[in-house]
Amino acid sequence: MFTIHLNKLKYFAHHGWHDEESITGAWFEVSVSTSFHEEGSITNLEQTINYVGIAAIIKKNFEQPVALLETLAQQIVAEIKAAEPRIIQINITIEKVNPPIPNFTGTVGVTYSKSF
Repeated sequence: MFTIHLNKLKYFAHHGWHDEESITGAWFEVSVSTSFHEEGSITNLEQTINYVGIAAIIKKNFEQPVALLETLAQQIVAEIKAAEPRIIQINITIEKVNPPIPNFTGTVGVTYSKSF
């Protein structure tokens, strides 16, 4: 089994439950891993998972505001699987950098894992 990683992709977006989040926006950091089986030597792109396509799916989803990070994670995973049917597992972590929480330092986020 092989796993392709995209780590610490950064996006500015307007996701959030509270009205102020949809107005002011925030920075997000996303990491995704996708696992698949391939027998034999991998010698060309068609035998692996194209991380450029996965990055494009993530970027597209970050352009449309969503109230909950859980919903966003599920949408991204569904689109990645539809684009790359050979994938047998996807893990995604989405973190909101500097969330608008009084007297809070750090990040908040979700991790979603799905096996197929």
